[in-house]
This record gives sequence, C-alpha cells and structure tokens, in this order.
Amino acid sequence: MQAYRQFAAVYDRLMEDMPYPDWLRFARQCWEKYGIPATVADLGCGTGSLSIPLARSGFQVYAIDISADMLTVGRSKWDEPPARAINPDSGSIRWLQQDMRDWELPEPVDAAISFCDCLNYLLEEEDVESAFRATYKGLKPGGLLIFDVHAPRQLEQYAEQQPFTLDERDVAYIWTSDYDEARREIEHHLTIFAREGNERGARFIRFEETHVQRAYEPSWIAGALRRAGFTSVEQYADFTFAAPDSEAERLFFVAVKPS
Repeated sequence: MQAYRQFAAVYDRLMEDMPYPDWLRFARQCWEKYGIPATVADLGCGTGSLSIPLARSGFQVYAIDISADMLTVGRSKWDEPPARAINPDSGSIRWLQQDMRDWELPEPVDAAISFCDCLNYLLEEEDVESAFRATYKGLKPGGLLIFDVHAPRQLEQYAEQQPFTLDERDVAYIWTSDYDEARREIEHHLTIFAREGNERGARFIRFEETHVQRAYEPSWIAGALRRAGFTSVEQYADFTFAAPDSEAERLFFVAVKPS
C-alpha cells in the first residue's frame, strides 16, 4: 500500500473534477434499497471529500485511510466552516489511520463504502481477500458494502493514452505510465510542480510520486466477496444500475452481510 506523502497537499486541487456527487448519489440509492445506515465506514477516505458531506447530512462516519497526511488534510477541512457549521441534524466524523486490509472499530457499522478505485491499490489477491474479510467482520448483520474499481480495460486505456499533462497557474504535472499486461498492473509516475506562497513570494516546488494499481476480473472479485461471507453480490457499471458490459470503465459492487 502507498501513502500519499506530499501528494496530500495538492490532492484536492488535482481531484476537483472527480465525480464525488455521483458516488454519493449511488451510495444513497443503494441505501434506499437496502436500508438507510446510521454509521458508515469510508475506507480509503483520502481527504474526506465523501466523508464530510456524509457527516454533514447526518451520518456517523468513520473516515479510514492509510495515509496520515491525507487524514490531516481531511481534519483541517472538517474543522473549517462551513463543514462543521452548527446543525442539529449533523453527524460526526472519527478520523482513523488504518489499513483497509485489517481495519477494525470498537463496534460494527451499518455500512461501508470504498470509492475512487481504492481497491485497485491492493496489488495481490490475498490483499483484496483480507480487505473483504476485515469489512465483513466490521459490518453489522445485514450490513452493506459498496465499492468501485477500475475495469481491466480502463488500465489498458491509461497505458495507451499516456502521457498526460496539466499546466495551470498553481499546479502542473507530467504523468506517464508503465503497464504490465500479465498482471494487469499499471505503475503511474507523476512529476508534480505545485505553487507555494503569495503573489510576491511565490515559488514552485517539484516532487515525484509513484502509484501502482492492479485490475482484477469482476468474476474473481464477486467470488472473493462470497468467500468472505457476503451474499446478494451485485455488479453494476459506471454509476448506474445497469449490468457491466465490455465498454464499462468503472465497476460497482454491492454486497450484503447476512442478517
């Protein structure tokens, strides 16, 4: 597993176009079908871009991430108004530095989510299986796990379309990728230039990041969920409740722990 280190400082700037509202909508639609939770574990929460709106809307959220730096940014966002504005219906967040392969809470929760392809950062099958077992243990009977992963073809497309570049006033990057077809594993190399300071004393700092993701066959993921004990395992595609086809880019899984 990789910690995000310096990347945490510019993560929200680079991820501002990510479909966070779509992830929240998809989770709520699932909960409307299976039961509205009171407590939610957000596995691989990053800087809290999903944890914070969930807490603001009344959920008790456990924001779990392996990166202390990402959690620090998330806490600072939560502590700033209007994130923690006084609201009688507001929930709470508990920020926890834990590995999703063996996360643990004092009491089980009603639901767990893991979005933004966090599971793709688990590079061995046994890592994925460990995460599913830990989540099964961490859910109440009847609890729901919802997560998404990149489809194998999506990683292939990254390799085919790279390099990627960004050149804006406050941040720039060069992003290249190396793809291992046999393992369906991609290694992303990012050289990032981030602006620091005010207009008069601004400067750019440069740092390097490497992130590795691996894609798994959807049928294998479904089998791993069932081996962990989950039932009613459903697969969907690209923020819809349509079954995945060969064109799907982002796969969604919804799994229930038996009551």
